[in-house]
Amino acid sequence: MLAARTRTAGSQISEEDPKLRKLSGLPIESKDKSPKKASESGKDSSLSPSGQTQLRARQLALAREVEVNWYLKLWELSSEHTTAYTTGMPHRNLGKSGLRVSCLGLGTWVTFGGQISDEVAERLMTIAYESGVNLFDTAEVYAAGKAEVILGSIIKKKGWRRSSLVITTKLYWGGKAETERGLSRKHIIEEIVRAMTHVINQGMAMYWGTSRWSAMEIMEAYSVARQFNMIPPVCEQAEYHLFQREKVEVQLPELYHKIGVGAMTWSPLACGIISGKYGNGVPESSRASLKCYQWLKERIVSEEGRKQQNKLKDLSPIAERLGCTLPQLAVAWCLRNEGVSSVLLGSSTPEQLIENLGAIQVLPKMTSHVVNEIDNILRNKPYSKKDYRS
Repeated sequence: MLAARTRTAGSQISEEDPKLRKLSGLPIESKDKSPKKASESGKDSSLSPSGQTQLRARQLALAREVEVNWYLKLWELSSEHTTAYTTGMPHRNLGKSGLRVSCLGLGTWVTFGGQISDEVAERLMTIAYESGVNLFDTAEVYAAGKAEVILGSIIKKKGWRRSSLVITTKLYWGGKAETERGLSRKHIIEEIVRAMTHVINQGMAMYWGTSRWSAMEIMEAYSVARQFNMIPPVCEQAEYHLFQREKVEVQLPELYHKIGVGAMTWSPLACGIISGKYGNGVPESSRASLKCYQWLKERIVSEEGRKQQNKLKDLSPIAERLGCTLPQLAVAWCLRNEGVSSVLLGSSTPEQLIENLGAIQVLPKMTSHVVNEIDNILRNKPYSKKDYRS
């Protein structure tokens, strides 16, 4: 999968700045569907966009279950032969495409080629793979290209079947030269949609999507693809956590219903803020204490940052009652949104990754009552226009 970004020409930005994540790119197929009345499509027009997304997700999951059971019966196999069964890792469709991805993925931002050694990177990928993760995310700018190299080297060394993996990368910030960055055809081998279609047609990628694009930009890309018979994006990679909800819960559900674009989310722990380690300030050994993360430190010590820490303390009793840690609760909270295809985890130690992967066991406990408890503490649930009208 590929990702592309947009950025004003001539601007400079640190690699570690979260704004770097405005990328775009993953390849896809999409079917042009004519509008249907609510009664014809089986949709309940009284549902909010997020409610319709969850209903559609359940319908797709049921259809997928029927399909898998048919296949297993045809070949005289059982569900015990599937990765999802042996590892307990749920898989979801990426948007309305047929691509199946693990609901938890492993990201390489900051860690691979930077914060951790190659040996630790290999250990993290092994833990993720053996836990049923098939989605690994990187970008050409991560560690000046080293992250992509390390990722590929580990896959080759482990001998994992390439067909069993979904690798996503993102484009825009390549090198220092003007021809080594941006979304020109020279850089990514023309205009974004045309270039992504070319990449897919050449067999260099299977799908493409966007990262940190606005809903308007995504719709424009889709319209261009349809107008010129090209391939539209399949998903948007967006930040999503307890304190960042608007885009994923209001904007993306509408795009999902209109054009089939799914959500792949990142930073479920808000760059470590939700981990709990910043409850009493910024520890010297933490990421926020580093010079290149001054922006993170400022966010933590701000008035809003202190309010967030207080809310996290109020959430701790819920985590204790569910028998999980606060990070596990936060990741499970992201996964409870069935409009989210996959949540990307970022870990610097095997212990952190194992803990975060444990969120899968918490997911069945995320009842509507628990979600309402969390909403009452956060008090930041976004509302769509339809919610306001009702």
